Amino acid sequence: MNYKYIDMTTYKRKSHFEYFNSLAYPYVGVTANVDITELLQTVKERNLPFFLTICYSVSQAANRIPEFRQRIADGQIVEYDYCRTSHTVALDDGTYCYCDLNSNCSFEDYIVYARQEQETAKEKNSIDEEKEEILDKIFISTLPWLTYTSLINPVPVPADSNPRITWGKYFMQDDKTLLPVSVQCHHALVDGLHISRFYDLLNEQISMIAKQDL
Repeated sequence: MNYKYIDMTTYKRKSHFEYFNSLAYPYVGVTANVDITELLQTVKERNLPFFLTICYSVSQAANRIPEFRQRIADGQIVEYDYCRTSHTVALDDGTYCYCDLNSNCSFEDYIVYARQEQETAKEKNSIDEEKEEILDKIFISTLPWLTYTSLINPVPVPADSNPRITWGKYFMQDDKTLLPVSVQCHHALVDGLHISRFYDLLNEQISMIAKQDL
């Protein structure tokens, strides 16, 4: 894990950071529908795993935004070169475990690797995470049984600074297939501008996968 500390003496959002970091609930979040019409067709034609395809796309988009790679550690801002995802994997008994993935590779290599890692995670069957091991993670989850317009995630006390990205059940609207995607971030690090940029990059990544010859 390579990272650097942000120089707070020159940090342009210092006053914003101090204000939002002082709040009891410092999070900002939004749910927006993402067009996956072409992507879903590619997923079905190529027999790709839908969840992992979206997970890769989300990770690629988030990692292109420095603010999504920033964390608060001991009152300072740490920026990682790259962040892993930590997502929930459904188990046969109706519960779930956690699985960490590195998407810093090609989509084709990622699918093979991610499938193996999910099976390993199921065997370990754990949701235990050490505090010092989670700073570089983006928390991922899904609600595939329900199409929703908003989502509230549980958060720890004191507040952590890991982005949380969740998506629900896709649905049809005006001949398009739409996927509700929720983003929740620590407002001391991330503004609406950065969240909007995430959705732009997610659309770009989804389009790239939909059009590539796998």
